[in-house]
Amino acid sequence: MKHYYVTTPIYYVNDAPHVGHAYTTLACDVLARFMRLDGARVHFLTGTDEHGQKVEKAAAAAGMTPQAFTDKVSQNFRALAKALNISNDDFIRTTEARHIKSSQAIWRAIAANKSPKGRDNIYLGKYAGWYAVRDEAFYGENELVTGPDGKKRAPSGAEVEWVEEPSYFFRLSDWQDWLIAYYETENPGFIGPVSRRNEAISFVRQGLTDLSISRTTFKWGVPVPDAPDHIMYVWLDALTNYITAVGYPDTKTDLFSIFWPADLHMVGKDIVRFHAVYWPAFLKAAGIAPPQRVFAHGWWTVEGQKMSKSLGNVVEPNALIARYGLDPVRYFLLREVPFGQDGDFSHAAMVRRLNTDLANDLGNLAQRVLSFVAKNAGGAVSQPGALTAADEKLLGAARNLLPAVRAELAEQLFHKALDALWQVVGDANRYIDEQAPWTLRKTDPARMSTVLYALTETLRRLGLLLQPFMPDAMAKLLDQLAIPADARDFAAFERALVAGTALPAPQGIFPRYVEEGEATAGKGGQKGR
Repeated sequence: MKHYYVTTPIYYVNDAPHVGHAYTTLACDVLARFMRLDGARVHFLTGTDEHGQKVEKAAAAAGMTPQAFTDKVSQNFRALAKALNISNDDFIRTTEARHIKSSQAIWRAIAANKSPKGRDNIYLGKYAGWYAVRDEAFYGENELVTGPDGKKRAPSGAEVEWVEEPSYFFRLSDWQDWLIAYYETENPGFIGPVSRRNEAISFVRQGLTDLSISRTTFKWGVPVPDAPDHIMYVWLDALTNYITAVGYPDTKTDLFSIFWPADLHMVGKDIVRFHAVYWPAFLKAAGIAPPQRVFAHGWWTVEGQKMSKSLGNVVEPNALIARYGLDPVRYFLLREVPFGQDGDFSHAAMVRRLNTDLANDLGNLAQRVLSFVAKNAGGAVSQPGALTAADEKLLGAARNLLPAVRAELAEQLFHKALDALWQVVGDANRYIDEQAPWTLRKTDPARMSTVLYALTETLRRLGLLLQPFMPDAMAKLLDQLAIPADARDFAAFERALVAGTALPAPQGIFPRYVEEGEATAGKGGQKGR
């Protein structure tokens, strides 16, 4: 059996869930669902990052202890996963005992080993430099910009402050040559897309400095082993969640031996450095294999503007779902923008995708075909006759979808996978218009049966492959094709429809979106013939 371990970043509890969090989690959910349907044993992890100075300050401002604060806010991310119909296998919190044990274990493992230059991986020193509380990250002077207000800011826009304190350091500089060799020789596909790979390689080639990995000026974090005055740098703690969830430090467990190294860490582009530079170096220093791949997607703007609390344009996922429906939102987020690039969310674009792609193209195709079968073919799968070149072309295109979609998703190219699926949706709509079964009903009923069979079989294959993207809607479509529960994975992809199988009465899958006050004529969005 194949195995597949996919992770979201763990979300910082100081933030309220927004469409960016939904985007990352949804992408991982599609991959997890696809791989399960494709016969793999999957472990899908998400969770919350609950330590650090920012959380400590937010809890104090709320008049709560940090633990009570994180207990409350973490639930928002569990609720988001439920609202999005996410199929995660585990939800990790960095305040859990299992994670504290794991974080201290990786610290000890790093400290017990030597760097590639034969020096201690961890040493005690003094940190003096610029720190962004919002990012929980250190920045070099050359990375900062000074704003009109005279304040220095990180590349993310976060304000930085000068910090001086005793600190343990990780000898990151000694791992520079190993990282370059790993990117370029050992695992050239480690970072995607190419733009982020180039960014990471450029950062490392500029020269790495040793990394401060402990703090003493606040207390909300994992205590450093044998140094209780220090707490672990929040990113070393946070990144370790990925191995905590598969049983580390017990590397003999089934979870760790089966699923590590992870197949994919999905992240936003703002945290590439932590996942693609620091994390593989930490792991290698601890004697643990790095993950197979890190993919960094882009950011969403809203109606052409940066999403921000100050502008009041933060897109809240539950509001989107209430307005447009869950599966249309899932579809839109992964179809609208080439995955890996930045994208813009707009109401007009959402309605266009819902009404054009879903209601008109796929929804209307299913409604036309299944309504015609119900009215003119006895409500059952038709008996095909000899296939023409047109039939073979449509059926062949549908048959070829599985390897095509599999290849695109292996590279996290969700938009290309959906493009391929919609190409066949378009082929089927053109085919039905060209073959005109409503005319064949009177002139050539046997030919009509073959056409209807080709269309229903194409719908079956489309429904199977679209399940990871729109599970609820495709369950309804497969129900209407009388596909049994044990024939909905990809092992059944070649298990064609059986002529004579009774089909239930068809029902529309994607209602057309109609603005309030718009004429309600045709509101159902799908027409039969």
